[in-house]
Amino acid sequence: MRYTNEETIRTLELLAPAKNLECGIAAIDHGADAVYIGADHFGARAAVGNSVDDIAQLCRYAHQFGARVYVTVNTIVYDHELDAVSRLLQRLDEAGADAVLVQDMALISMMRNLSMEMHASTQTDNRTADKVAWLKSLGFRRVVLARELSVDEIAAIHAEHPDVELEVFVHGALCVSYSGQCYASQYCFQRSANRGECAQFCRLSFDLVDADGKLIEHDRHLLSLKDMCQIDNLERLAEAGAVSFKIEGRLKGVSYVKNVTAAYSQRLNQICAAHPEKFRRASFGRVEYGFEPNLRKTFNRGYTTYFADGRQPDIFSPDTPKALGEYVGRVKEVRRQCITVSGVSSFANGDGLCFINADRQLEGFRVNRAEGNHLYPSSMPRNLRPGVALYRNNDQQFERLLSRPSAVRRLSLSMSFSATPHGFALDVVSEDGRKARVEVDAEHTVAQKKQHENIVRQLTKLGNTIYECSSVTIPDNFPWFVPSSLLAKMRREVGWPTPNHSLGRGERREDLMRSEECGVRSENNESLVAAQCSNLTPHSPLPTPLPPPQGGVGGGPLYNASNHLSIDFYRRLGVAEASAFETQGRHGVGEMLMQCRFCLRHALGYCVAKGGRKPEWKEPLSLRLPDGRQFQLQFNCKKCEMYLLS
Repeated sequence: MRYTNEETIRTLELLAPAKNLECGIAAIDHGADAVYIGADHFGARAAVGNSVDDIAQLCRYAHQFGARVYVTVNTIVYDHELDAVSRLLQRLDEAGADAVLVQDMALISMMRNLSMEMHASTQTDNRTADKVAWLKSLGFRRVVLARELSVDEIAAIHAEHPDVELEVFVHGALCVSYSGQCYASQYCFQRSANRGECAQFCRLSFDLVDADGKLIEHDRHLLSLKDMCQIDNLERLAEAGAVSFKIEGRLKGVSYVKNVTAAYSQRLNQICAAHPEKFRRASFGRVEYGFEPNLRKTFNRGYTTYFADGRQPDIFSPDTPKALGEYVGRVKEVRRQCITVSGVSSFANGDGLCFINADRQLEGFRVNRAEGNHLYPSSMPRNLRPGVALYRNNDQQFERLLSRPSAVRRLSLSMSFSATPHGFALDVVSEDGRKARVEVDAEHTVAQKKQHENIVRQLTKLGNTIYECSSVTIPDNFPWFVPSSLLAKMRREVGWPTPNHSLGRGERREDLMRSEECGVRSENNESLVAAQCSNLTPHSPLPTPLPPPQGGVGGGPLYNASNHLSIDFYRRLGVAEASAFETQGRHGVGEMLMQCRFCLRHALGYCVAKGGRKPEWKEPLSLRLPDGRQFQLQFNCKKCEMYLLS
C-alpha cells in the first residue's frame, strides 16, 4: 500500500483476480491497483496455477504503474510439503512479489528473512477486532476480513486498529460458510477447501426434511448464495476504514476480469475525484476504455450486498447455482419456431438466454437468429411460456468487444525544454513523481521561424511506451533553432521503458525510471516485518494469547493445523488439540462441517427471533442429498448463526 506525506489522505486499492498472466495484465490495463494470483502450488484454487516466471513477468508489468502483485500461498500445508513451500516463498520474493496471502502459521518463520509482506488470508477466519490484533502481533501487515461483516463491524475493527490494513471483498461468488471453517467438501468428497480443492458442496441440490422425515423443500439449492456486488457501497466501505477492495474470481476468464475491474475502477475514480482531500488511488495511470462496463453482462447468480447493512432477505439463489445474467424482458408470444420478447433489449445471433421454468429449474437456449425482438432459437425450449422472465447469460456483442484490446493505460508526464549555456536540456516529471533530465551540447543558432510547434511535436512522439505527455513548457522568448533529429535523440535518451522492458521491485536506473527523487513511493515496511518475524521461530514465545475459537462447536479443526510446525505453534499458545480436520482420519456423527452467518430458517421466512412465520415442522431440520446422505442443521439464535453437522 502506498502512503503519502498527507496523513489525512488514504490510498484506495482495487484488487483484481488473475487466473493467469493474461488475466493479470488485463486487470492492470483496466484499472486495477493490485492483482492476486496463485503459484503452481499451495494456492486456495488448486485448479489454477502459474509458474514463478509468469509471476515475475506480471510483477514487472504491474510495477510500471505502481501496482502490486500478491501471491496466494494460503492453503494448509502438510509436513512433507514444508521444504517445498519454503523454496517457493524464496523464489516469489526473488521474482518481485509484493506480498503473500497466508493461512498456515508454519509460514511465518519462513517469511522472516524475505522482503514480501504477509497478508492474513480470509481463510484464517478474520471477523473480530481481537483476531485482527493477534494477527498484527504476528507481523501481518494486512488482514483480509470475512465476507460476512457489515460496514459498521468493519468500521469498529478499524477504529480499534487503525494501523492495520483491512481488505474487504466487494464482488463475486459467496461461500455460505465462513472461509476456513468449511469441511463439507473434505467430509463428502475427500477434497479439502483448505487445500484449494473445494467440490462446491454448497451449490448442490438438497431436500429439506424435519425430524419426522416430513419434506419441507424438494430438490432446491438451499445453500447456494447470490453473488456479492458492493459497487454502490464502496464509499461507505472506504469511510469505514477499508483500504483494499477485492474482486473474487480467480477461476474466471479474461472478459470477466476486464468488465468487473473496469466498473469498479471507474467508481473508485469518481469517489477519489469527489473527495480529493480524503482519498486517492493506490497506483498511477489513466485508462481509456473501448467499452462501457456492465456488471449485469458478466457471470452472476443475481446480486446481493450480503451483510453490508446487517441480515437481509433474499440473499440466496435456491433455484439454480448457475448464472442468470441480465434481465432482458418477458416472453410475449411463443410460436412454432419463434419467440417474441416484450421489452427494450436488443439481441444478437448467438446470444445465450435462460429462464426459470414452472418446476423452478433453470433452462437455457441459444438464439440462432435475432430479428429485433423476434428470436429464432437453435432448438425451441419445451417449457417456455408467455409471461416468463428471460435472462441473458451470454451477450455475443459484449463478448466480442471484450475479446479485442479494450483498454489502454498510460502514465501522464510533463516536459520542460530550455536552453543551457552549452546546448539544450529536457526535464521530465511523471505523475508518480519520478524525474529525469537530459542535457546535450549543441550550437545555438537563431531560428528563422518559431520552434515551439516542432519542439512539442517531436518531444511528444512517445510511441510504444506507457507514457502520454500532458504538457510541454518552453520559454516564451526561446530564440534557438533545434534540429528535429536532436529533439528525437533527447526524447530517446530519457529512457522510456516499454511493457517488455520494465522494472521489478527494487531495481534502480538513472533515467526517469531510475530516479530516487520520487515525491510519493511504495513502502512495504520490509524492516518492520522482518524484525517481527525474526523472533517467530518454532521454539520462541508468541506475542499475545490466541483469541478464543469463533465457532459454535469449538476447538479442534478450527485452527486448521496440518503440520508439526503449526501444531507446535498453537500448542505453545495453550491449544492442546489444533490438528486439521483433514489429518484427523475418520469422522463421526455430529461434527461441525460448516459455520454460516446465513440462516436457512430466516431465508425461508421462519425466523422466530426476527418476527418470521411460526414453523410447522419438528426440529432438528436436516438437508438431504439425492443419494440419501443427511446433514443436520443447528441454529444458534444467540449468535444468529447456522451450523451444518455431519
